[in-house]
Amino acid sequence: MSLAASSLAGLADQEAWAARKRFVDVGVLDLAYVDIPGEGRPLLLIHGFTDTSRSFSLLAPHLAGHRLVMPDLRGHGASQAGRGFGVADFAGDMAGLIRSLGLDRPLVVGHSLGAMVSIALAARHPELVGGLMLLAGTLRTDFPADHPLVLAVEALRDPIEPTDPFYDWWHACEAAVPEAFLACLAREASDMPAARWRASLAEIRRADLMADAWAVQPGTRIIAGGRDPLFGEAQQNAMARVLPDASLAWARECGHNPHWEDPAFVALEIERMLAHTRA
Repeated sequence: MSLAASSLAGLADQEAWAARKRFVDVGVLDLAYVDIPGEGRPLLLIHGFTDTSRSFSLLAPHLAGHRLVMPDLRGHGASQAGRGFGVADFAGDMAGLIRSLGLDRPLVVGHSLGAMVSIALAARHPELVGGLMLLAGTLRTDFPADHPLVLAVEALRDPIEPTDPFYDWWHACEAAVPEAFLACLAREASDMPAARWRASLAEIRRADLMADAWAVQPGTRIIAGGRDPLFGEAQQNAMARVLPDASLAWARECGHNPHWEDPAFVALEIERMLAHTRA
């Protein structure tokens, strides 16, 4: 078995995920990341708000043979927090990660907040990005003050319990997802102080990526969940209209987490995008 195949074979063991992490200095802080070896154009996979690199552990086995680099965003997982939690801060870290690891124009796969970070990264550092795959993303959240996520985050108090009923909503999926995976996600999210949840969400709500989207140069594939309760059809169509050379694919039976709910479908779309960027 190849090194890549043997590494991927153990990804089902959620308890072992944290032990896979390495650390890299990206210029202003140290980021934790998981690096699965492979061939061809590397993939940089950027998780969403309150998640970690673990978010892609269900997808990784479907991408055997590819190099997969999966960081914890600043303030998430095992990465240092730094002083800012804006989309631009995260994007700057990702640029530093690409340079530090010597990644050659990776295909950047971003989920939710990670999709927003991917757009900002591609717009501000076009020389570093070979293509974009955006999962359940948006150009701006448009969350009002009484949005369920805003209210829930305002109500959080330390210590946050991994068994808090909030996670039943926050990690809800339209398809069966392994309970061990969801339990680990909740445990990692609960390690973030409530003040950090609020500070990060406030920055996300302020972000408007319309200008960045117009500046994106590489081709973009958008994967939208047909039952996404956070970023619906209007937001997906807006991204497809504004991002140059963008196409939109629907995971009609998925909610906000298509890479958890139907990782085989997402992996197939990634393979097609890789083939397109090689052409």
